[in-house]
Amino acid sequence: MKIGELAKATQTQAETIRYYEREGLLPEAARTDANYRVYDESHVQRLAFIRHCRSLDMTLGEIRTLLDFKDAPDESCADINALLDEHIGHVAGRIRELKALEKDLKLLREQCASGQANASCGILSGLEKAALEHSRAPAGKGHAAHIHGTHPQVGAPAKSGPAKVAGARKSAAR
Repeated sequence: MKIGELAKATQTQAETIRYYEREGLLPEAARTDANYRVYDESHVQRLAFIRHCRSLDMTLGEIRTLLDFKDAPDESCADINALLDEHIGHVAGRIRELKALEKDLKLLREQCASGQANASCGILSGLEKAALEHSRAPAGKGHAAHIHGTHPQVGAPAKSGPAKVAGARKSAAR
């Protein structure tokens, strides 16, 4: 199948597929004489795996590590468990950030009664005050510092194999 067919089958944009190939997450496709990429069912399955991991808010580094483990089926899954435990910790932290965000938004909402002029709006003045405070605060504090889909590097450095990950984790634990 050509890239457009793979894109349609997996609900993934063609440019994303090319990006995953460049990043080494998806193996390069064979080429036709006319230089078109030709994909097979293994690409569909691997792309579905990648997309599902992304839906779980995993970073490309985490996915790369999981794919390395997937490509070494006889290895122990202990490091996979450790990677997922780290990711769960990140998700729990993000949930705490979102709960704090919800609290902040509810407090902000309480600052305005409906039907008054925008110049008197407590929400707008509260946002302006917070923006000024935020611009003076050190970088990286609070939920505003979080960017969706990112978190501290969990897993192995790019393009390392399961054996390297296991060794890195063992030496880090010492």
